Amino acid sequence: MSAAGDDRLAGTNYVWRHGWENLPPAYQERFDQLRGQKLKTTRAWAIKEMFRDFWASETVEAAKEFFHSWYPWAIPSRLAPIKEVARSFKKHLDNMLTYFTHRISNAALEGLNHRIAGLVKKAFGYRNRERFKTDILFHRGGLDLYPR
Repeated sequence: MSAAGDDRLAGTNYVWRHGWENLPPAYQERFDQLRGQKLKTTRAWAIKEMFRDFWASETVEAAKEFFHSWYPWAIPSRLAPIKEVARSFKKHLDNMLTYFTHRISNAALEGLNHRIAGLVKKAFGYRNRERFKTDILFHRGGLDLYPR
C-alpha cells in the first residue's frame, strides 16, 4: 500500500497485535478509524478476534459447533494467511478439542522452555550437562538463596 502512496497502515502494527479488550486508550481513536475502512488487515483482525471466542466454549460440542460456524467464514476471506491457519486448525481440531475435556494446556511448559532457551542463549551454550542442569535449578528452580 505504501508503494501506491497509501500510508493508512503506517505505524499501526502495534495496534493490531492487541485484543479488543486490551487495546490501550492511546490507540483507540486510531484503531476506530481503521476499523471503519475496508482493509484486508481489518478483516484479518476481525477473523482472529472472532476465533478467540472458541476458547471460551463450555463444552466439546459447543467448541465444535463454534469452529464449524467460524471455518466457513475464514476460508472464503480471500486472505491466504487466514486460510492457511484455518486449514491447520481444521487438521488439528481433534487435538484442540481435548482442551475442553481436560481444561489444561501446555502454556506453562512452553513458558518454562522459553526461559530455559534464554538461559542457553545468554550462556552461549553449555560445555556439559551438569552445568546446564545446575544453571536451570539456580535460575528457574524457585530456590530461596538468601541467608536467614
